Amino acid sequence: MRVAEQKRERPRIVVMGGGTGLSVMLRGLKEMPLDITAIVTVADDGGSSGILRSELQMPPPGDIRNVLTALADVEPLMSEMMRYRFSTGAGLAGHSLGNLILAALTDISGDFVTAVRELSRVFAVRGRVLPAAGEAVVLSAEMEDGSIVTGESKIPEAGLRIKRVFLERSEVEPLPEAVAAIEEADAILIGPGSLYTSILPNLLVPKLAEAVMASEAIKIFVCNVMTQPGETDGYTVSDHLQAIYDHIGKHLFDYVIVNSGDIPPQVQDKYAEKGAKPVELDYEEVTNLGYKVIADTLVLFRTYLRHDADKLSHHIYQLVQDWILRKR
Repeated sequence: MRVAEQKRERPRIVVMGGGTGLSVMLRGLKEMPLDITAIVTVADDGGSSGILRSELQMPPPGDIRNVLTALADVEPLMSEMMRYRFSTGAGLAGHSLGNLILAALTDISGDFVTAVRELSRVFAVRGRVLPAAGEAVVLSAEMEDGSIVTGESKIPEAGLRIKRVFLERSEVEPLPEAVAAIEEADAILIGPGSLYTSILPNLLVPKLAEAVMASEAIKIFVCNVMTQPGETDGYTVSDHLQAIYDHIGKHLFDYVIVNSGDIPPQVQDKYAEKGAKPVELDYEEVTNLGYKVIADTLVLFRTYLRHDADKLSHHIYQLVQDWILRKR
């Protein structure tokens, strides 16, 4: 009984998004005394996920696989195995083993959500991982020139400035468990990740957005460190927030966590070759919009720039704890 009580006392945090940035952050958050539910986008239609989605008529497994691996409590070799991507073999090249395992479990169980639940159990996942919906969604974008681009993977490749994104079928139903997790949350965390193709697809599922807006939980946005070519070229922090507001019609967040640390010139040069630049913190504009800013040196550079998961997680945990104390 005491263990169960302690578990219930942990702050309940819902993390929404997709992509590499979300997985990096979750590796830090799982070490904190938090009850985590990750709600993950199902809009991906590129690479291995896109092939499995098309051929097997299942939701794309890639982002889910990354989140499961990030939250798993298994030996490093097991995590490496899940990420392993075949480089040769007819029909195998390009696929990750984790995606194929999720595809197999979906076929065995007859249901993608059940497959995710079972793999979570096998991998002793610290928390819950839920797809935003039980079916794949088709994401489209209206560009500023009026053209429409359909397909999550094709949107950044269009080379045009995005006006808005939308779901081809607007009446997509979220998982009831995802809505319930949002309703019961002490904190809702959105980002980091691709603004238009990882973050907004979750918020375009109507009942998920409504639940987030109605929640009295603390709401935190973690901004990307770098702009993303084809999505957020030239965007500042306030531009990211404005894009979410324009899609949802409401200021969602209480706090914005941003990197204020310097990025070495040689690292900036490496990213500039691909068209990416550091996201500028336009502090006055962000605060004028009503958001509270937490700024710190939050980046690490090894092969790629990533958020410092430990520092980021401590900021998040402190904000959540303070919020809960103020509510009592």
